[in-house]
Amino acid sequence: QVQLVESGGGSVQAGGSLRLSCVVSGLKVSAYRMAWYRQAPGKNRELVARIIPLGSTNYADFAKDRFTVSRDNVKNTVDLQMNSLKPEDTGVYFCHARFSPASPSSDDYWGQGTQVTVTS
Repeated sequence: QVQLVESGGGSVQAGGSLRLSCVVSGLKVSAYRMAWYRQAPGKNRELVARIIPLGSTNYADFAKDRFTVSRDNVKNTVDLQMNSLKPEDTGVYFCHARFSPASPSSDDYWGQGTQVTVTS
């Protein structure tokens, strides 16, 4: 059974930092396209950052230069370091796994999400 469990969310003042962690069981993070998404109230879920099996990463424009996604193949975790947080970063952050770009979305795995609140 595949499980993705996020942690590390919380409330922080603007300019602060948070580190989110996704502990994965049932699949190898090194073999999957692992990503962080977020969903703000009243908005669609959007991609924040992704790391692929080869180790390459890509970021949403709003995340570039502030967020860093990383992977620990031994611990089987995926982290998201978020710096210089802004109030507009507030939302629920989800860990996501997909085997390949061609995989159907029905085969995707999601965590339950962790709340991030940034106050001004």
